[in-house]
Amino acid sequence: MPLGLKPSSPRKSASAGFTLLELLVVMVIIGLLAGIVAPQYFAQLGKSNAKVAKAQIESFSQALDQYRLDVGRYPTTEQGLAALRAAPAGVPKWQGPYLKRDIPADPWSNAYQYQAPGQHGEFDLQSYGSDGQPGGEGEAADVVSW
Repeated sequence: MPLGLKPSSPRKSASAGFTLLELLVVMVIIGLLAGIVAPQYFAQLGKSNAKVAKAQIESFSQALDQYRLDVGRYPTTEQGLAALRAAPAGVPKWQGPYLKRDIPADPWSNAYQYQAPGQHGEFDLQSYGSDGQPGGEGEAADVVSW
């Protein structure tokens, strides 16, 4: 055995591990942090859904404008946004598809609402927000094209 080294012996300590009180204090601290951080996180999530809906509505509006340039009018309410992906019957000047992908649902998994002619312009395009109903505030507020 080299000089200065003592043989190691396993020692059992009476204070090994955590006490119940220490574990409870850690759990309370984690709970307080979650209570502070979680509401802020979910508020940001709601804002990002509204931003995604606004960006999609802008993209659809540009595609609708291109459709109008080719066809001479916007798709009717009955033709809807599907006219941006497939030629509607009786529209010989259609030059699409005007969107690369199929029309997605809004970030809350509801269909976008399209009306032409619209009450606020040549067409109205909107998402009813998280509640899927007209009106609302916060995350449930409508996201509109006008």
